[in-house]
Amino acid sequence: MSERELREQMALHAKSLFDRGYTCGSSGNISVRLADGMLVTPTNSCFGRLDPDRISKIRWDGEHVSGDKPSKEAFLHKAVYESRPDEQAVVHLHSTYSVAVSCLKNIDAGDVLPPITAYYIMRVGRLPLIPYYPPGDESLAAEVQSVATQSRAVLLANHGPVLAGKDLDSAVYAIEELEETAKLFLLLQGQEIRNLTPQQCDELRSRFPS
Repeated sequence: MSERELREQMALHAKSLFDRGYTCGSSGNISVRLADGMLVTPTNSCFGRLDPDRISKIRWDGEHVSGDKPSKEAFLHKAVYESRPDEQAVVHLHSTYSVAVSCLKNIDAGDVLPPITAYYIMRVGRLPLIPYYPPGDESLAAEVQSVATQSRAVLLANHGPVLAGKDLDSAVYAIEELEETAKLFLLLQGQEIRNLTPQQCDELRSRFPS
């Protein structure tokens, strides 16, 4: 895609996420990898009113090339790209159910959500928890960079999910799947859950490699 097409695609997905309640206010950010840097949503921008021409363009060294001032969490996207060179897009949301799960005390920090559905395994796979850091704290980058080498998705404690994809469509679809699985997980609390077995998960990974 051309840069223009990528900008328009970012605005289209952002509005769709906003309209369906996956984010609110000015929370969350989206980026797409370019050869010499990335496009990233501007700071304090609303997904529901994203102007393609005002999306920020920054180089890998941090130089702001065009558009409005980039998100203060652009460093987070850069950390994921550095760990996952084949991924072309990153989405970070403050989506309600995923954030709710990130606030629970007794969850498995190595893999937060159980294998409830096949599509969760196929699109997300594994969800490690990153300890809490204040928003915009750049020391978070090293933690994310380390964990992202093993997983395309991470959950920031008391904050929200970050997920990378081979393109923007894939990243958005996967983070939506993550949010719906978090919702199912909370709805099923107190019930006996029939999760997919390790064998079933391995079969899915074999048939649908990421």
